[in-house]
Amino acid sequence: MHPIVKQENNMNQFSDSVLQDIGSLLLSKQETISVAESVTSGLLQFGISCIKDASKFFQGGITAYNIAQKYAHLKVEPIHALEVNCVSQKVATEMSLEVCERFKSDWGVAVTGYASPVPESDNKTFAYFSISVHGKLVEAGQLNSSKENPADVQHDFAAAIFERLRSTIIAHKSEKV
Repeated sequence: MHPIVKQENNMNQFSDSVLQDIGSLLLSKQETISVAESVTSGLLQFGISCIKDASKFFQGGITAYNIAQKYAHLKVEPIHALEVNCVSQKVATEMSLEVCERFKSDWGVAVTGYASPVPESDNKTFAYFSISVHGKLVEAGQLNSSKENPADVQHDFAAAIFERLRSTIIAHKSEKV
């Protein structure tokens, strides 16, 4: 087994056991997953793709950074998205539901937010995530990070989502026959 993430700057690694649990759970349920992300810039896709046998459950993902791409590929409602600079719980939920449709997956995970302080975020770093399964929202929330380096913030968000995803998959009863 290979390490999921190694950083020379001693940034915390994603928990290999959490990721492997996600893979084992999806395989045992015979369910698939896809990802839509912006603030994490592909870290969720990277982490999932490194899980053993990922090709048996990972359908793929999309990184969409602006409203034009989120609207075109993930069908976010454009008026609301413009009002909130594409960062809200509603946008994250729309992303998670649509990525399931696009990739024909059982599970969808999405995140949108700010990894660096900007005026639009009141100079705070935060993100909204959503997890859906079989066309229904099952978990959602806001994430915060005390880190200052944007890469560390992105990593914090991804690691927190992996933890929530694992517990959500454990708690959810499979609807497959």
